[in-house]
Amino acid sequence: MSTTDTATAGTPDATGSALERLLDLARGPMGPRVELDLGTDRGPLAELAALLGRMNGFFAFNGGIQVYRVGDEGLGPELLDWNGADTWKSSYQGLADPVFCFGQDLFGVQFGIVDGTRVVTFDPETAATDGLGDSLEDWAAWLLADPDVNGAHSFAHAYMQANGPLPVDRRLVPRQPFVLGGGHTHDNLRPEDAATAMRLRGPLVHATRDLPDGSRIKLTVE
Repeated sequence: MSTTDTATAGTPDATGSALERLLDLARGPMGPRVELDLGTDRGPLAELAALLGRMNGFFAFNGGIQVYRVGDEGLGPELLDWNGADTWKSSYQGLADPVFCFGQDLFGVQFGIVDGTRVVTFDPETAATDGLGDSLEDWAAWLLADPDVNGAHSFAHAYMQANGPLPVDRRLVPRQPFVLGGGHTHDNLRPEDAATAMRLRGPLVHATRDLPDGSRIKLTVE
């Protein structure tokens, strides 16, 4: 499957691998064709390099998930820049450093690789990681098992029906953080530059870390 013949959504092949089915649903690429070497020929990093070689950045599930592109040209966040300290990770004061992020969902939950061997989610409001498996195939299977919950499919469709398409460099950030009781509702969410949305929530992680339930906190946003 070339980077050109996957530019529009198709019908998933139930007999193929989960990654193949995800690519069938993808809209992309977001950048020109690339050959990427992430320093290994095995494991999820090698799978990521191969995936981006086939489709250099894409969206799926009505924009419910986004996979970053590579290179100077293109749309949306760039993979290596996104993982640089100055983009957003410095606001987490080391908590995000072990996670090499390759994509995100509609609300900024990151999809990443740890130690070159484990695929995880990274919660932007708690810095917690949850393991999804040891391959991108496991990640794709997890997304496809429940696109509405794991890929924000239905919410993304409803939000964009009401508000129009979300720009490729923006995600939805809650006015009242989810971890502080905010809901996944349209009136609690606003579009924000994706990197800014992450930087805003780094201090929240440190303000709420290790606090018992019911604690009161005060956040000052500069």
